[in-house]
Amino acid sequence: MVAPSKKSVNGKRNDSTKVFKPAKKPFHKTKDDVAARSKAVAMQLEEVPDFPRGGGTSLSQKEREKIYEEVDAEFDADERVSKRNKGLKPKKRTPTDVDELGSLFDGAFTGKRPRYANKITIKNISPGMKLLGVVTEVNQKDIVISLPGGLRGLVRASEALDFTDFGTEDDENELLQDRFSVGQLVPCIVLQLDDDKKEAGKRKIWLSLRLSLLHKGFSLDSFQPGMVVAANVKSVEDHGYILHFGLPSITGFIKISNDGSQELKTGQLIQGVVTNIDGERKIVRLSSDPDSVAKCVTKDLNGMSFDLLIPGMMVNARVQSVLENGILLGFLMYFTGTVDLFHLQNPMCNKSWKDEYNQTKMVNARILFIDPSTRAVGLTLNPHLVGNKAPPMHVSSGDIFDEAKVVRVDKSGLLLELPSKPVSTPAYVSTYDVAEDEVKKLEKKFKEGNRIRVRILGLKQLEGLGIGTLKESAFEGPVFTHSDVKPGLVTKAKLISVDTFGAIVQFPGGLKAMCPLRHMSEFEVTKPRKKFKVGAELIFRVLGCKSKRITVTYKKTLVKSKLPILSSYADATEGLVTHGWITKIEKHGCFVRFYNGVQGFVPRFELGVEPGSDPNSVFHVGEVVKCRVTSAVHGTRKINLSFMIKPTSVSEDDSIKLGSVVSGVIDSITPQAVIVRVKSKGFLKGTLSAEHLADHHEQAKLLISLLRPGYELDKLLVIDIEGNNLALSSKYSLIKLAEELPSDFSQLQPNSVVHGYVCNLIENGCFVRFLGRLTGFAPRSKAIDEPRADLSESFFVGQSVRANIVDVNPEKSRVTLSLKQSSCASVDASFVQEYFLMDEKISDLQSSDISESECSWVEKFSIGSLIKGTIQEQNDLGLVVNFDNITNVLGFIPQHHLGGATLEHGSIVQALVLDISRAERLVDLSLRPELINNSTREVSNSQSKKKRKRDISKELEVHQRVSAVVEIVKEQYLVLSIPEHGYAIGYASVSDYNTQKLPVKQFSTGQSVVATVEALQNPLTSGRLLLLLDSVSGISETSRSKRAKKKSSCEVGSVVHAEITEIKPFEVRVNFAQSFRGRIHITEVNDATISEEPFAKFRIGQSISARVVAKPCHTDIKKSQLWELSVKPATLRVDSSELNDIQVREQLEFVAGERVSGYVYKVDKEWVWLAISRNVTARIFILDTACEARELEEFERRFPIGKVVSGYVLTYNKEKKTLRLVQRPLLDTHKSIANGGGSKTDELDSTIPGDDATLFIHEGDILGGRISRILPCVGGLRVQIGPYVFGRVHFTELNDSWVCNPLDGLHEGQFVKCKVLEISNSSKGTLQIELSLRASLDGMGSNHLAEASSNNVNVCKRIERIEDLSPDMGIQGYVKNTMSKGCFIMLSRTLDAKVLLSNLSDTFVKDPEKEFPVGKLVTGRVLNVEPLSKRVEVTLKTVNGGGQQKSESYDLKKFQVGDIISGRIKRVEPYGLFIEIDQTGMVGLCHKSQLSDDRIEDVQARYKAGESVTAKILKLDEEKRRISLGMKSSYLMNGDDVEAQPPSEENANEGSMECDPINDSKSRVLAAVGDFGFQETTGERHNGTSLVLAQVESRASIPPLEVDLDDIEESDFDNNQNQEKLQGANKDEKSKRREKQKDKEEREKQIQAAEGRLLENHAPESADEFEKLVRSSPNSSFVWIKYMAFVLSLADIEKARSIAERALRTINIREEEEKLNIWVAYFNLENEHGSPPEEAVKKVFERARQYCDPKKVYLALLGVYERTEQYKLADKLLDEMIKKFKQSCKVWLRKVQSYLKQKEEGIQSVVNRALLCLPRHKHIKFISQTAILEFKCGVADRGRSLFEGVLREYPKRTDLWSVYLDQEIRLGEVDVIRSLFERAISLSLPPKKMKFLFKKFLEYEKCAGDEERVEYVKQRAMEYADSTLA
Repeated sequence: MVAPSKKSVNGKRNDSTKVFKPAKKPFHKTKDDVAARSKAVAMQLEEVPDFPRGGGTSLSQKEREKIYEEVDAEFDADERVSKRNKGLKPKKRTPTDVDELGSLFDGAFTGKRPRYANKITIKNISPGMKLLGVVTEVNQKDIVISLPGGLRGLVRASEALDFTDFGTEDDENELLQDRFSVGQLVPCIVLQLDDDKKEAGKRKIWLSLRLSLLHKGFSLDSFQPGMVVAANVKSVEDHGYILHFGLPSITGFIKISNDGSQELKTGQLIQGVVTNIDGERKIVRLSSDPDSVAKCVTKDLNGMSFDLLIPGMMVNARVQSVLENGILLGFLMYFTGTVDLFHLQNPMCNKSWKDEYNQTKMVNARILFIDPSTRAVGLTLNPHLVGNKAPPMHVSSGDIFDEAKVVRVDKSGLLLELPSKPVSTPAYVSTYDVAEDEVKKLEKKFKEGNRIRVRILGLKQLEGLGIGTLKESAFEGPVFTHSDVKPGLVTKAKLISVDTFGAIVQFPGGLKAMCPLRHMSEFEVTKPRKKFKVGAELIFRVLGCKSKRITVTYKKTLVKSKLPILSSYADATEGLVTHGWITKIEKHGCFVRFYNGVQGFVPRFELGVEPGSDPNSVFHVGEVVKCRVTSAVHGTRKINLSFMIKPTSVSEDDSIKLGSVVSGVIDSITPQAVIVRVKSKGFLKGTLSAEHLADHHEQAKLLISLLRPGYELDKLLVIDIEGNNLALSSKYSLIKLAEELPSDFSQLQPNSVVHGYVCNLIENGCFVRFLGRLTGFAPRSKAIDEPRADLSESFFVGQSVRANIVDVNPEKSRVTLSLKQSSCASVDASFVQEYFLMDEKISDLQSSDISESECSWVEKFSIGSLIKGTIQEQNDLGLVVNFDNITNVLGFIPQHHLGGATLEHGSIVQALVLDISRAERLVDLSLRPELINNSTREVSNSQSKKKRKRDISKELEVHQRVSAVVEIVKEQYLVLSIPEHGYAIGYASVSDYNTQKLPVKQFSTGQSVVATVEALQNPLTSGRLLLLLDSVSGISETSRSKRAKKKSSCEVGSVVHAEITEIKPFEVRVNFAQSFRGRIHITEVNDATISEEPFAKFRIGQSISARVVAKPCHTDIKKSQLWELSVKPATLRVDSSELNDIQVREQLEFVAGERVSGYVYKVDKEWVWLAISRNVTARIFILDTACEARELEEFERRFPIGKVVSGYVLTYNKEKKTLRLVQRPLLDTHKSIANGGGSKTDELDSTIPGDDATLFIHEGDILGGRISRILPCVGGLRVQIGPYVFGRVHFTELNDSWVCNPLDGLHEGQFVKCKVLEISNSSKGTLQIELSLRASLDGMGSNHLAEASSNNVNVCKRIERIEDLSPDMGIQGYVKNTMSKGCFIMLSRTLDAKVLLSNLSDTFVKDPEKEFPVGKLVTGRVLNVEPLSKRVEVTLKTVNGGGQQKSESYDLKKFQVGDIISGRIKRVEPYGLFIEIDQTGMVGLCHKSQLSDDRIEDVQARYKAGESVTAKILKLDEEKRRISLGMKSSYLMNGDDVEAQPPSEENANEGSMECDPINDSKSRVLAAVGDFGFQETTGERHNGTSLVLAQVESRASIPPLEVDLDDIEESDFDNNQNQEKLQGANKDEKSKRREKQKDKEEREKQIQAAEGRLLENHAPESADEFEKLVRSSPNSSFVWIKYMAFVLSLADIEKARSIAERALRTINIREEEEKLNIWVAYFNLENEHGSPPEEAVKKVFERARQYCDPKKVYLALLGVYERTEQYKLADKLLDEMIKKFKQSCKVWLRKVQSYLKQKEEGIQSVVNRALLCLPRHKHIKFISQTAILEFKCGVADRGRSLFEGVLREYPKRTDLWSVYLDQEIRLGEVDVIRSLFERAISLSLPPKKMKFLFKKFLEYEKCAGDEERVEYVKQRAMEYADSTLA
């Protein structure tokens, strides 16, 4: 390419007479060059690829080679002619030769002008080159751009714009389509070139449209009015659009046009003309008028640099010379560029084109490309491009033109004019596309104006040029372009590659297609390379062509198929028969694929396979099948198919319909179903599943094991028709009501009961199916009466059920059902009838191999008849009887039916037949006299039997209600006798359809029951009398209607005569008024007094007088048949008119404190339930029944069922009619929990937690309690004293004596006796109850804890008030909290004391936390008591000999300043030494500045505790009792007194206790909450840093903590202030006042900063204390978090959430960090206790993002996930963060850290992505931090590579060298470290930086301990210094 000369750089215009020099490195063409160029074929011609990103070509290899040679000939015609004429070898190029391909020139030229114009080819294109392109494709993830010379480039979505966050929820898939359009001209820059993996020799060109790369080097001065620039729309505003130029500080603006025609989208790339430049605000205003943009010419600007040239810029140019294949132009004063033949003003210019361009001719040109490396420029004169529009293309690949006109004949090819419409189009035919054979002289064969036939091979979009061919072979063959490919096309193709995934084939026209592995054969191909050889030509059929991907098949059936193809859903018509192939096989059918991706489904019944067989055994995936379309819904793209081309439809047989009853013969049997051949006109088969063999599950399982093929089934119900297959059922319940079963929504009536069967069970409900596919759903709440029961344990799939229709919604096709037994109970005996019928069938199957005579034994027995037999055996259960002439049949007489007779073996008896079991061949008999006497003496013939049956029938009627007695209890039914009707024998089921799987009610022999007669003896009932128990059914419809007629005779208030039918524990059942049933409740027997056994005087059958007091309760179905009666004397005496008033008063008149009595009817683990009256119940909580622990442990044994219990009414729930009782009288004295004692009790509702405790707990009460939780450390106990009431037992109230561990012997759940000490209300209204377990308190004498204590241990009284304390008083207590400065101890529940570090022990305490753990029992004495501030100071030291306190003996008068003393080091601190002076016990401080004349960096490393030292007294402070010492050598050598004045930081108080900001207390708090992520700066503070800290501690600790450790310091501070006032009396008053004000302000700041840390010294222990704390520090997140932790320790999660919400509302909006801490705590709370945690955290997180910095919130949540090791959620969150904060270095580093921690691969790809996304100025930081992470937790070699890479670019960055060296030093590889140091000190850096490196090297060698190396480093340093000075 051409670059400016040296003079042009100076700004002078080039002259036409200038002499040009050739390029420095001319291109020499060799054979290898031709071969290399042949590999780069497709990028030179703009052609449509066979596969996206792949770019195949439609030419053969030979044709491609010819094209390249043709292109060579175009630019080296002379050389080619000489070679052909002379037949010699080509001579070597001279240095003056240039690249005949038009490659870009290297460097500037100053000699001869170039011969050829610059052209872009795949060989000379390079990264950094700027090009003008036209958009040809816009895909979801990339953009395809046509470049000059027919090249194609790709732009990734990430490289299309500088920014992607548009502030809108745009669909990512439509992002590019909305912002770029096909045909748009865009400037772009080459990023990189990749080799194409799909075809060797091809290269992908990756481009970028980012303006930050294109406008690199631009500044505000670069913009000039009238200049055309490109910009992205950054945002849409009210009056215009904000623009982005890719420059960080410059923005643009375009006004919205008045006509509204201009509508831009965010991110859209536009061009505009600069109209105004605002230099101050750096705003460039543009106009986007298309005409102005197209006509605007860049002006000649002095000093315009090469970097400011942009593709697409229009310039005024002057022709400087005409080249072989173009022209040379000069523009913008000193720039030159070339125009090739295809970019001239006339695209179809003839051979005399050179005449049009004379020197100095002025033209308008647009910049086409710029190469910064060679400083070469390409221009275009194309009229369309100059007009800023892409040339229109009126032809497409594959078009054929018969009358193309030859415009120009070159040595390298032909320029043609194609007669396209509406205008003609230029095309170029290369030499080697002219004919099949080589044409040597085109001029002879073709003349200008000739008409020839041409076919378009490809397109050059930017030039508007077509590439054509004249070869005859190009006009043959059906496939030439993708538009020619149609699904179903059969064509020949050649295999070009075979792989494991399939084969790649090529059509004759050059297009490629893929044949998947499954389509290479009819059967599976395991080794495709052996079966198919590359180069073979085979016949294929096209399956589809989508997104330019062609798929073909080689399956013979598909290739040779003559059936119509199915290539779209619209082609699918019912009845169409076509071929397809199976893609998936499932149990319910197969999926079949057709052409172009069309897919259909074949249901199982359309497969044509045998019922019950597995489809996988018949078909295989990939098999070609012929199928028929049965139905198609085009809108939903659903096609139903059938493999049965001509099915035998069920509709041919009119007798077989849905719901019809058919018969059939068993064909085969599988474990799950029975296959039946249905008797019909056609050949039909049906499937009878195992569950549908019978209504009873057990019988169905037995039947399928007995059935055999060939057995005939007479009654089968068709419940579904699936094509040619029938679904059958032999359930008696369905067959009996076949005509009533619904099959459509219209047949369903709400509130009706319908029979069906369970077809599916899910957790939320049960699906019930009727006929066909009509299905209803019973929700869990409506499926079972017991809400907590498990559905899978209540129903089974296939179960027969009765369903109550609740709701029918035809629009949504939904049917809601109820399966509750209470609403779906049977109204007849069909359930038990089916059982006996099926039992007969089973017995017939079992005895099918027995002779007919043996089968007739059943006829010899009749229910209720007498039979003779002989006693064979006697056992505990009864007697076994043999029968004469009947073999293999046994009789059995249970013990209950012996009738008191004693029989021996061999005796002959006459017994009554009760039941016959056919399957077991067993007869149940009875010898009871009442049964035998009421029967015929001997039944000898059938006539007498029939006569007896007729007699019973006359007595009994269907639907008659009778009282019966249980004679035998069977598993499925009961054998009953009816005494009132001659002891007739009947049978009743114990369960129902819907309760088969539920536990049945237990019955006992002799029990009286009430039942309804449902069926008399007949053959359908197997000769049995069938009854329906009331417990199963409730009232039948018939009896209800009968009773309605008689209801007028029974009214409330009437006195009736009733007969007792049943006596239960809590009620007596009676019959009255013919058929009415009622009950007498246990409380309706006596008046006021409650006796222990009120039913003792009643017996069954007794007649009594009773008054009807209430009608049946219809809301309760189970009790709906029972009238309420009473036999109370008072009730019988009153008139019926007064009865209602009595009943109302009985229900409502309950007053709090009233004593009531009742009968115990239920006891569970927590409550005892009483029956107070027939409508009112009561309950007593376990802890309200006693206060002694032993009695509470025997709770259930103390309250047997039926016991009379009394109590006092606490609360009453009118709606539920439930009382809450306590067994202690309610007192109004003392202080109650309720506000004001609480007197309004009649309306209290016990269902509200806490209300039940508001009336009966007072201070001083003795209660029973249960330990619910042992609080950690010294928290004491949490004791439950009510259902929802808890109290706290302080650690000092656990035992009377001071014992080491008072918690010994206590455990959670243990019952205790406790006393209420105090009741208080918190600010939020919550109750706080203080309890005690001490046995010495009044009323606690019997506590077992006191009995267990030793008699020798004295009971220690607890000191509750501070006034009871006095100095020098002995005390005991437990350590509450220990810190580095001392500890707090608990004296009682209300008093704490502090112990300073100096008072902990007589000896030195090295580790206070270890020697004084929390909970340790200590003994000491009181030092100081301050009642006003409630401060107590205690010492644990022993008393001095004279009884004098140590503080009093601390006398400094014996010392003078300057004295030399000796002592030992007591404690070493970072700021100095505490030295104990020998023989005095006094301690002084030697500040670190006074330790030595030299500076000491690390005091703790040099001195150890216990060492003997000598020091000099520098200062004595008698008021503060402080001694300042010095140990410098100069002090000890010089005897003179030195009046030293150490700095303020020396004045450290050795007795002061500084608290670490994050101490153990805080650690416990955070652990309780779950790591809340609360972060606080943990800087060390030493004593004496500022006197103000003492005041801070006193201020901050008084309100919440009530004690302070540093009151001495506070008093000392006050004394110090007074002393300063005295000393400064002579100072100026004004200056003094100013100083005081300044000191005060400074002190306030320090106090506020330290308050938060000092609050931790004593954690609050109650909600009240926390409320005070949050009121005093409302903006402190740490206080709120501690409050949350406290509430969580009480297991109150909701309360913790509410506190978090309060904190977020309370904390000032400006306190962002504090609010963020609360959000993080909220994250941890939901992560630990949310339900489910992930969703709960997500909800909180979404809220936090709205109020806080989103990036901080993301990072905080990421920290939570990482700490809890939820790596999947952390990775998911990281991916989201990278998308949202892709320019954040911190986020990318967290991603890298995550990869390294989880040992995942792909670190490099993450780093590469980060570097593409991050701004340039963040790269160094990211790379260095990533390298450090690699060194620490990754691979060190990767870290080294990163450091080396960044140091190559920035070798003078000593900070990078330092970090690199530190990481290597940490690894410890000596050779590597030293070699790195050698490299560093060899750099040429400024002396200051070199000094740093030499110093670091020297320190390392000193640490290594090698003296020689130390000298070596010093020598190198000297050498550097000498060389620098020189």
